[in-house]
Amino acid sequence: MIRLTVRQMQYFDALAQTLHFGRAAALAGVSQPALSAQIAEMEERLACRLFDRGGKSVRMTDEALALQPRIERILGEMREIESVARRGRLAMEGRFRLGIIPTIAPYLLPHVLPELKSRFPALVLELREAVTASLVEGTASGRIDGFVAALPLDFPGLVTEELFPDRFFLAVPADDPGFASPPVPPESPALERLMLLEEGHCMREQALAVCGSVKPVAMASYGATSLTTLLQMVAHGLGITLIPEMAARPAGAMPDLKIVPFADPMPSRTICLAWRRNSTRHNECVELASIIRGLRGVLMPD
Repeated sequence: MIRLTVRQMQYFDALAQTLHFGRAAALAGVSQPALSAQIAEMEERLACRLFDRGGKSVRMTDEALALQPRIERILGEMREIESVARRGRLAMEGRFRLGIIPTIAPYLLPHVLPELKSRFPALVLELREAVTASLVEGTASGRIDGFVAALPLDFPGLVTEELFPDRFFLAVPADDPGFASPPVPPESPALERLMLLEEGHCMREQALAVCGSVKPVAMASYGATSLTTLLQMVAHGLGITLIPEMAARPAGAMPDLKIVPFADPMPSRTICLAWRRNSTRHNECVELASIIRGLRGVLMPD
């Protein structure tokens, strides 16, 4: 009889998600040699190769692709067993897998992590930073317990709870004459120099919606994957970019950069916490939403 362990399936799932042994080991919280050894043992027990290793690249074999949905289902059921066993215990205890989009993570986490550690010392928080579509998929499949993102989320299997509005500003070069007299109307021709995050980031679509009267073809797209990269480019005079209010204060301290407001009514996004409908972590998600909502004054002081 073939005997696979839950640990081997967890390591398989991590490697299938990342297709990189180093990142998979970090995701699983183990060393890379330990993960590699368990994957090799799993392949030996199944008498087939699951991953092709070619230099720095990793590719799933046909056998692995066939196994993946079954292993995801087994791990999902194991997580449900853990959740059922946790019922009746204190909220916010044990492992909680939280997803968060990149345009929120650097600004929210420094405040929410110490708050959670102080209030719930028995909580083991596992974080995943990814774009919204990936977090939706991970939550739907049970790999993530809840995630922080911006509305709207067009997925009927999710419950969402609004946290707070997050207004948009513009980050511009400090000596840019085009922004000498803010506030900036959303139809300003200067917005044609707007730089966007790469496809998949919800803030790209929000930027296009905010500046809808500006021709999208005139907007520069450098394929940047982070707001930090865009802000560095702005500081060096390569263009301008949209910035959420929660990022405005730290960005305003950067040399050669200034933050200017839009004309009223100022555009904004709504931050939310989302989790799977009928999840056994519902009460914990409601508690987490309440804690994050209470941090608004720290994130965006008047």
